[in-house]
Amino acid sequence: MFYDAVKNDHGFRYDPFKAVVAPRPIGWISTVSAAGVANLAPYSFFNAMSDNPHYVAFGAGKAKDSQANIEATGEFAVNLATWDLREAMNASSATVNPDVDEFDLAGLAKAPCRLIRPSRVAESPVCLECRLFKIVGLPDDAGTEPYALIIGRVVGIHIDDRFIEDGRVDTAAMRPIARMGYSEYATVTEAWRMRRPA
Repeated sequence: MFYDAVKNDHGFRYDPFKAVVAPRPIGWISTVSAAGVANLAPYSFFNAMSDNPHYVAFGAGKAKDSQANIEATGEFAVNLATWDLREAMNASSATVNPDVDEFDLAGLAKAPCRLIRPSRVAESPVCLECRLFKIVGLPDDAGTEPYALIIGRVVGIHIDDRFIEDGRVDTAAMRPIARMGYSEYATVTEAWRMRRPA
């Protein structure tokens, strides 16, 4: 099949776009408001953008507290969402008022970051501490910007020592989860290697 992505005339009950751009890693973003209220929310439009220097980016809706907090403070953390933390990750996606702390809502412990003010998820095996680089508005056909691309420079990285062996991170052992389409997720449980041509 082919369909016009601007008209979005696919004819299905649900938009297939997210089902074919998959699996997508989940950026489990922790921020803090200017008033000091912690916020935690998962974003499936997320990925690493470069490795030297390290940048990550995620797409956020304007109605989300994460973007407002990042605009106010210039900082955020990315926590790795794993199979063991799937229910807590899902709980943190609830639509609640800005004064609600999603760490408490999801039953998660906070751990301090080293270089930024927001807390990280203590139970998560990985956290990327980030400082805001740029926010890019993503316009629709009407000229409004319902979404934004938030780009952060990674300034600190936490990795649970249990998942480091012989100088390599055992990513599959952490069982990270990723978003597919609809309400479907994937879990990384094994890794395989393939060398690029010389």
